[in-house]
Amino acid sequence: MRKLVLFIASSLDGYIARPDGGVDWLFTDQDYGYQAFYDSVDGILLGRRTYDQALSVGDYPYPGKRAWVFSSRPLSWMGEGVEAVSEPVGDYVARLKLEAGGKLWLVGGAALIKTCLERDLIDEFIVSIHPLILGGGIPLFPSTESSRRLTLTSVQTFDTGLVQVSYERARKSPAHIG
Repeated sequence: MRKLVLFIASSLDGYIARPDGGVDWLFTDQDYGYQAFYDSVDGILLGRRTYDQALSVGDYPYPGKRAWVFSSRPLSWMGEGVEAVSEPVGDYVARLKLEAGGKLWLVGGAALIKTCLERDLIDEFIVSIHPLILGGGIPLFPSTESSRRLTLTSVQTFDTGLVQVSYERARKSPAHIG
């Protein structure tokens, strides 16, 4: 069974992007483990707005990887290995996880993350917390009635103040914690 991994950056106050979707605040001075992580996955899951945002900054950033873009509208550009998915997210991702293959990277956005969280599909959470307060924007975890207990697997700090925390889904935790 494939693992679904959320590998994402967040501001200290819990936002993954500015209100307009901008991510100009992300640190680009170091790799922060990105390349090793990217090399470890063979599939990428994106929401439509995240996909469009990725295309707006230059060349397609995920060459050589199979990508599924969840959207109810046709994509303006589909590179090699990119597939548009209009089926319900939870069922489709659950089927992908049952296929043979390596890890799947849940890139974002927030709505896709929320659905995967509510369906308990995310196996690992790797969050790079930037020492920055945005004061508003797109939250990492939109409001949901779904609670999950996680187990800390590692913490890595960087001279820039960035902290990368890694968690996995707690093994014997109830789906809802009240």
